[in-house]
Amino acid sequence: MQKKHQATSNPLNIIVIVAALGYFVDIYDLILFSITRIDSLRAVGITEQAQLTSTGEHLLNMQMIGMLVGGIIWGIMGDKRGRVSVLFGSIIMYSFANIANAYFIELSNYFNVDAVQMYGWLRLIAGIGLAGELGAGITLVNETMTKESRGYGTMIVVSFGVLGAVAANRVSLFGWQNAYIIGGVMGFLLLLMRIGVYESGMFHALSEKNLVKGDFRKLFNNRKRFISFISCIGIGLPIWFMIGILTSFADVYCKANNIVGIKPKDAVMYFYIGTSFGDFLSGYLSQVFKSRKAVLFGYLVFATILIPVYLFSQNLSPLAFYILSALLGLAAGYWAVFVTIASEQFGTDIRSIVTTTVPNFVRGGLVLMATTNIFLRDGLQLDVRVAALCVGLASLFIAFISLRGMHETYGKELAYVEE
Repeated sequence: MQKKHQATSNPLNIIVIVAALGYFVDIYDLILFSITRIDSLRAVGITEQAQLTSTGEHLLNMQMIGMLVGGIIWGIMGDKRGRVSVLFGSIIMYSFANIANAYFIELSNYFNVDAVQMYGWLRLIAGIGLAGELGAGITLVNETMTKESRGYGTMIVVSFGVLGAVAANRVSLFGWQNAYIIGGVMGFLLLLMRIGVYESGMFHALSEKNLVKGDFRKLFNNRKRFISFISCIGIGLPIWFMIGILTSFADVYCKANNIVGIKPKDAVMYFYIGTSFGDFLSGYLSQVFKSRKAVLFGYLVFATILIPVYLFSQNLSPLAFYILSALLGLAAGYWAVFVTIASEQFGTDIRSIVTTTVPNFVRGGLVLMATTNIFLRDGLQLDVRVAALCVGLASLFIAFISLRGMHETYGKELAYVEE
């Protein structure tokens, strides 16, 4: 019989620390493609700006499709086999994929396939692996900490984890191939730390009962649960609009606004510095005010103001643009509260499914947002800034509507199952 641990109020316990480091490596790899996009594609002879953009959008979509698929797979496994098993399985997959990404050109030659096609399949595999990390970590933190203090635990996990993007930027200075290899090595090193991670008492208690766990259908066969699930996804869409469209393709919007001297990977770095502060602040405020919903509303209002400013500010200096990128990151820094409230909405028998699928469905939602953006930009011939603004405002509208359908979950008891 496995040892059961009492819930802790200490936000610096082993699970929080390991989950934070895991999310650090997760974000490192997740954002690394956006940082190395131009250099890695130039390595296969793609140099024209329009092709760099379109190919980058395709590869990013492949990664996000992988996260959609992986979110379902790892979420079900987390409820059926345990949260810890997902932490191990997911990091092994994306660590191998990371290293393989460094050699996608060599692998394409070996298998006699197009290099971009090989790159895309490897990003798909990496996406599947990356999908399990955050959900399993947040579920474990929420289930092993007291209901009054778990918000501090998720605050630490997310605000530290997003700094993986900053590390990816710095490591990329050693070359895009080395950056991928280092990411894979960091993942394997993290496995050693996970030996001391224990399963949550709530999951053990559920395992001792003759109950069906990990039933994905429960999210759809009850109207109340379905609305809560869809609402959880909706409130996160603006975050990945700001990451995947505005920041990842900062060079496109800088060109439209006559802003010169900008490096897209530096824009990503400053964005995530702002996001780290934003996640720490949002998590802290949700504990101080004892309300997740109030904090989410404030951040959505801030994002509504910052997105048009980002899109239409002209003739900025590089420093001013990077400051604006950091402010945009601050507005997107409600991911900590977003994943916490999603995890707190549902019972122990499907909590891993929800906590894993929701952030990955949000990330996967980038495919739809990016496709819509391309249609508005290329199909309807809208200005690139206007097209992006339309998509951004639509995501914000969905987020505000979704927030109304959410339940306040601060201090909610989580030791229950769905009927």
